[in-house]
Amino acid sequence: MKIGIISDTHTKAGKTKKALDMLIENGAEFIIHAGDIVKVEILDLLKNCSKRYVAVYGNNDAHLAPYHNEYNLVQEPYYFKLADTKFKLMHLPFYMNNDADVIISGHTHTFHSEFKKNTLFLNPGEVCARSKPISECAMLNITDSKYKVTHYTRKSGEDKFKKENYNYEKK
Repeated sequence: MKIGIISDTHTKAGKTKKALDMLIENGAEFIIHAGDIVKVEILDLLKNCSKRYVAVYGNNDAHLAPYHNEYNLVQEPYYFKLADTKFKLMHLPFYMNNDADVIISGHTHTFHSEFKKNTLFLNPGEVCARSKPISECAMLNITDSKYKVTHYTRKSGEDKFKKENYNYEKK
């Protein structure tokens, strides 16, 4: 199963749409937003992207609480299962104990992919390109035997995303 992962979109709806479109074009079957959504317009992009999705509140998302029932918004830590894999979704990278198969967080605006003690820790980086002139996202491809993480980056003003792959064997 291919899962598109974004985080820290903040006010950048255009960058978010480009990331979502690219992830879907590359086969994403499910979308995860790891928080700091900020704008209702971004929730609309998720809701209307034609894929199932989940989005966790970030530290800049309290004002979105009135929309909780209209969108698939969850509070952290949020545990769920996809592709026979247990996920923990958070915005803040706290309590990073390996109590799930895959732990996804945001907040740091820095891509991170690490497999330790049979748990994949993944932060897709920032879509908003606030901390650096690069918009980032990730794709997680889950198979029976491995996790394949693709880190996508796109320089501001450019159309094409570059990619880097990370492969981890499940034990």
